[in-house]
Amino acid sequence: MTRFAQGRQEEPPLSALIETLRVPLSPPSLRLALTHRSFAYENGGLPTNERLEFLGDSILGQAITVKLFRDHPELAEGDLAKRRSSLVSSAALAEAARAIQLGQYIRLGRGESLTGGADKPSILADTLEAIIGATFIDCGPDIATALVLRLLAPLMEDDTRFGVAMDPKTSLQEMAAKIGAHPPAYTITASGPDHNKRFVATVTVGEHVTATGEGVSKKQAEMAAALAAWTQLSPQGSQCERR
Repeated sequence: MTRFAQGRQEEPPLSALIETLRVPLSPPSLRLALTHRSFAYENGGLPTNERLEFLGDSILGQAITVKLFRDHPELAEGDLAKRRSSLVSSAALAEAARAIQLGQYIRLGRGESLTGGADKPSILADTLEAIIGATFIDCGPDIATALVLRLLAPLMEDDTRFGVAMDPKTSLQEMAAKIGAHPPAYTITASGPDHNKRFVATVTVGEHVTATGEGVSKKQAEMAAALAAWTQLSPQGSQCERR
């Protein structure tokens, strides 16, 4: 049984998502971009969105790299790289995906759906990349690039996040102190064989927020979790500054 079969008889119409994206994607292409491997496995081995995700990752990186290069002639290579890293991170892409309510459209298997897959940063980020890849195939590089810049424009205009991306764990600790919360506490879980382990970090900041991050090392996972938590807490920090 799929997520859609549990909650409703049919998958949500794609017309609203196509209108939100403002790209002339064909429904079959968009449907493929939304197909997580868990859904494909539970439905007889359907094609998944992973190839489109692979393509979209490259389109995303190129679009952001060129945009930063053109807009910031004052920045050195190292600073440009740090900004790009912040903008193409799973946390940033998940934030952009939530802004367009992408989670409700993702085709998930029953188990993944029951564990909150529609709001997992990694799934949201991967699906957004797959949509970028599908846009490149259906509509060409110019429209795909325009989609990337439109989706990430709010993040690119927020200069505060770039300092955070350089040291998200320290930034989160400072944010916790600012809002009067307990220091961040991290837990780590690992999965996969020794030669290909994946780590998931969960960070809790008192009763204020819990966030997760993934990576190929414990450090990378903790940094991703810290960035996700900081992103959630930043509105509270801004309120404290105005008081």
